[in-house]
Amino acid sequence: MVDIRRPIPVSEAIGRLMAHVPAPRVETAALADSFGRVLAEPVVARGDVPPFHRAAYDGYAIRSEDTESADERNRASFRVVGRIAAGETRDRELGPGEAVRIMTGAPLPPGADAVVMLEQAVRDADGRSFAVRKAFRAWENVSLRGEDVREGETVVEPGSVIHPGVVALLATFGYAHVRVAKRPVVGVIATGSELVGVDEPLAPGKIRDSNGPMIMAQLARIGIPSRSYGIMRDDPDRCFELVRRALSETDCVITTGGASVGDFDWLPAICERLGAKVLFNKVAMRPGSVTTAAVADGKLLFGLSGNPSACYVGFEIFARPALLRMAGSRKPYPAYARAELAEDYPKANPFTRFVRAVYRHDGHRPVVAPAGFDKSNAVGSLARSNALMALPGGTRGFGKGTEVDVLLPGAEDGEA
Repeated sequence: MVDIRRPIPVSEAIGRLMAHVPAPRVETAALADSFGRVLAEPVVARGDVPPFHRAAYDGYAIRSEDTESADERNRASFRVVGRIAAGETRDRELGPGEAVRIMTGAPLPPGADAVVMLEQAVRDADGRSFAVRKAFRAWENVSLRGEDVREGETVVEPGSVIHPGVVALLATFGYAHVRVAKRPVVGVIATGSELVGVDEPLAPGKIRDSNGPMIMAQLARIGIPSRSYGIMRDDPDRCFELVRRALSETDCVITTGGASVGDFDWLPAICERLGAKVLFNKVAMRPGSVTTAAVADGKLLFGLSGNPSACYVGFEIFARPALLRMAGSRKPYPAYARAELAEDYPKANPFTRFVRAVYRHDGHRPVVAPAGFDKSNAVGSLARSNALMALPGGTRGFGKGTEVDVLLPGAEDGEA
């Protein structure tokens, strides 16, 4: 049976949830498809980088010992005996007073241990010889073998997100395929006989479903694939069958609506019929207090509020970190910042409150302000917001200039 609802703190709810998140599953991805995935194995250097001593600049490869006495009045002269372009090699060792014209990235010839940059060389008209007016140190203007990465070194740890720089490393070391955490597929169900699809005309008493598309967009923002199961009318048996089907076909199910305590709120009964373990069904927070999380046959089931703002907040605070952890992420929570309130926020907070807000930099400091109408059924403030102010419970409002906590769910996409 589902317990009588007693609100628990947000931190306790998150703790209960994260303790039941299934371990990430692993699959193999081609390098071309690896961007944005989470590594399930370490990236180990399969060779030195650079793989050989190479020229750091265009110029001439020389022996540094030939310049020991060079200065403005006593120039050291060199005879150009060859040329090495990037991708080419030279087997013949340099002799005293010899130099090779060399391009950036090309391997040094045997015997060479320095590079004279073109602007450091005083060249003869025929280009077959040049002089220098300074002594060169051994390995000056040279990128040494292994100075960046040594063979056998772990260069990226498991649990890291594969961004373009990691892709470059994978390519460098010949990882045509890489082991990654498998992304969970999430089923999304909107419940409520008052709902119609986005392309349907409105009749009296009806509203278009905004929660389903919004949740799927929130999932897409964090790289989690989803499958829509449409809108379910207020029918307990059909709701149960649809949820059971979705759980059998996906790794997690999110329902919107039906999570409160009204006559047509079916989620508690569905959890009971599924034999699901309810982790929590009421949280001491606003909005989204009726958010429910349960585990059925090892799969997570979230019941989010039917009110758009409460639905949005419930996803970001609970579903987001759980799903990112399932996808292998070591950093599943939204980015965090501190900012000054740009205006008074007089509303009392008996519970932790997450306020849709606009976060920006004003000169040299970050500031934040409510995005507008602040009720749980609001939609307009969601479109204007790029952050959530996290205000502690037991407070009687906050004055302008107060420093507050801010969550930045869209920071990865440059929204904050």
